[in-house]
Amino acid sequence: MRYACGMSRRLADVASKVGVSEATVSRVLNGKPGVSETTRQAVLTALDVLGYERPVKLRGERARLVGLVLPELQNPIFPAFAEVVGGALAQQGFTPVLCTQTAGGVSEADYVELLLSQQVSGVVFAGGNYALRAAPHEHYARLTALSLPTIVMNAAIEELPFPCVSCDDIAAVDQAMGHLASLGHTKIGLLLGFADHVPSQRKLAAARRFASRNGLELAPDQIEHGLFSLESGQAAARRLLQSGVTGIVCASDPLALGAIRAIRREGLSVPEDVSVVGYDDSAFMSCTDPALTTVRQPIESMGRAAIELLVSLIDGAPGTHDELLFEPELVVRASTAPVRSSAR
Repeated sequence: MRYACGMSRRLADVASKVGVSEATVSRVLNGKPGVSETTRQAVLTALDVLGYERPVKLRGERARLVGLVLPELQNPIFPAFAEVVGGALAQQGFTPVLCTQTAGGVSEADYVELLLSQQVSGVVFAGGNYALRAAPHEHYARLTALSLPTIVMNAAIEELPFPCVSCDDIAAVDQAMGHLASLGHTKIGLLLGFADHVPSQRKLAAARRFASRNGLELAPDQIEHGLFSLESGQAAARRLLQSGVTGIVCASDPLALGAIRAIRREGLSVPEDVSVVGYDDSAFMSCTDPALTTVRQPIESMGRAAIELLVSLIDGAPGTHDELLFEPELVVRASTAPVRSSAR
């Protein structure tokens, strides 16, 4: 192989990354024998991670890279998920390529093209357009056409053929509303994601069933939709308080923290006047004031299951459109309490 300008630097960079000699890297790039498959894959992965092009004869192989596409890192549940997935991938000999969207920045579709250019072995999506019925979905068709192993986390639109690993939204709502009902709350508000967000649609349907079965009121002014952010939670909770709710079930922990802020700014107390239940049990929810009662997603189990499923697809297992449902867990802390007798 004739080395162009910069080739010696490339060899040195890859050798340093993998911890092998430049001669070993050269043997891999030239397809020479005498290198173990583990070392060979490590060299090719390092080449991809460092942004160097593979030799033409090696470009037909997919890299041992897996794209991890997240909507943001502000919500602490997503860094937690990235940590679990990254660890599970490392154990399987893969390297995650983290793609995080920002407002006005690189789109999910752009990230898909970037990952395809890196010849990734698969992609895991969490909190993406796949869960929004009105969002663009053309880039998923690209992945389907290429038969690239793809996993989505939490409920997706029905048209997508990808396996899905989800927390059971029905069980989560039953636990949250059941907890508030057991404390005497009969008028419970809901703070959910966008109206076309599939997990939020599932939660709303579950809440309506729960209310109907248990003789609770759930009027339109007890339901609010918005962004999964503290600010959105605060604005929506202020509207819910006008409907007279004594308890609020939220579709994320940031929404719940926003609700608590709104309640306090109205001169009320949590949980004495209004109880609040979050969703996720993300980092530091036990350290808030008050400590947040929330429904815990089993992120560790879900993340590891997603990677096991992805690796099986990469290894040639037939694809399915199955959804693996994981049971959530209600974590009771200090943001919920029995309803005041005057509010009953």
